[in-house]
Amino acid sequence: MDEYIGLDPRHPAGFSNFLRRELVSLVPVKKFYPVWDGKSDPETAARDYDRLLHAFPVDVCALGIGENGHLAFNDPPADFNDPLRIKRVDLAPTCRRQQVGEGHFARLEDVPIQALTLTIPALLSARNILAIVPEARKADAVFRAVTGPIHPDCPASILRTCGRAVLYLDGDSGARVRAQRK
Repeated sequence: MDEYIGLDPRHPAGFSNFLRRELVSLVPVKKFYPVWDGKSDPETAARDYDRLLHAFPVDVCALGIGENGHLAFNDPPADFNDPLRIKRVDLAPTCRRQQVGEGHFARLEDVPIQALTLTIPALLSARNILAIVPEARKADAVFRAVTGPIHPDCPASILRTCGRAVLYLDGDSGARVRAQRK
């Protein structure tokens, strides 16, 4: 769904590296198309990836919800009607701090300030969407996404408009939603 701009392609926090390590190396995959190889021009990579998305529609999108409610790197306020499928974005400070809090980077200064990301319409175009959201740090964002208004200030709230989206929570991330329903 996304990749940092300016990060060494071999860095373990790179999303392509994560997918290779946690998925592609474990299950048979015909062809793996990283969003960006870290070497080519990001704008060219975005155009190339857009062509791939057009040629090969997404069957399954497994995503999370960020601490600020972001989906992929669509930080608030997100554009729910973005005409693009993939674009360059500036990462919000809260999103960058999350990357440090999750242990992907040692310091905020190490987190890239830009990334390529699939837009909200591109994410929602998948035939199936699995929103997998563990950890207490995500409880407020999950609560806003599930109970608040569907609004660009909580990008994850848009998932409620998509009948193909399934939300998987653990006890910590779903604690506020569960408490309200009692």
